[in-house]
Amino acid sequence: MTLSPRALLSLLVNGSKAVDVVTTALDTGLLDALEPGPVSLGELAGRFGMQPPRLYKFLDCLESLGFVVRDESSDDITETTYRAVPGLREAAVAAVGPDSIERDRDTYPWRRLHGRLTETLRGELSLSDDDFSWPPRTAAQTESFERSMTAGLGPVLDTVDRHADRLWPGRRRFLDVGGGAGTLAAHVLGSAPHLRADVYNLPAVAPLVARTRAGCGHPDRLGFVGGDFFAEPLPTGYDVLGFVRVLHDWPAAVARRLVEKAYAALPPGGMLLICEEFRTPDRLAVQFFWSYFLIGADSAVSRLREVEFYTALLADTGFIGIEVLPGAWELVVAHKPG
Repeated sequence: MTLSPRALLSLLVNGSKAVDVVTTALDTGLLDALEPGPVSLGELAGRFGMQPPRLYKFLDCLESLGFVVRDESSDDITETTYRAVPGLREAAVAAVGPDSIERDRDTYPWRRLHGRLTETLRGELSLSDDDFSWPPRTAAQTESFERSMTAGLGPVLDTVDRHADRLWPGRRRFLDVGGGAGTLAAHVLGSAPHLRADVYNLPAVAPLVARTRAGCGHPDRLGFVGGDFFAEPLPTGYDVLGFVRVLHDWPAAVARRLVEKAYAALPPGGMLLICEEFRTPDRLAVQFFWSYFLIGADSAVSRLREVEFYTALLADTGFIGIEVLPGAWELVVAHKPG
């Protein structure tokens, strides 16, 4: 469904009401009934103890958002049938569920900028280091940022799981560069019994990785290497390196330098993985919070790039066998010549 600018703006102005509708549909179980659909209004009203005329208008709200498809072929509204668009419930859990990524994002001090974007765009107002610092400056900021990154790892984990039989056989050591609290590194160990995974990150992140190690099923195979990828070469001795949700945080020249460091660190035949929110209309929309919030923070780039930027960069650096593996987020795989 493509809406006109006027229709889209009407929905945006009423955004808090739209969120209320979706949250109610999720909490009451309506989405569970609508997802397999089609289901009649009368059946829904009876199952959930709701009044048909009121439920009809509620479902109009969901339809206006593009979330349900209606078939109304009778004057009797109770015979009107509805079905949810595929994936609606999963999306609702991710956006408005109790552990949703959007609830986590809302903890950031975005209200500092709200209503003052003109001043912010002119450079008259900025987020302070206490509001947000990139890279994180304090232990509290580090933990908050890594919590947010962990909350958004679902698409990465899905894609890595999907291709586990291609990624890990024959591989022994994986270095997750900028790997946060170690959630991804710990996760892949479950499907790669011969793999050891280390997280390479600033020393301040070590306690977070230690916490992940203590709660994972393979603590003896999860490690941490402290360092600064700007100030030093990447560690060697690994046959797989990964940049997951890392490169988009930096200008193109910095991303290029990091890929070059990865090439230098890998042995012949070594593999590099890149996974992040490659730029599409859907992902730009999901990224809206960070695009808005970081208007006030010059130190953070957070620049979503098309996947072709990375495939070209890898080829220019000397990598071969470059593939874009499908998934919730695509995974770019490249190899250093043997």
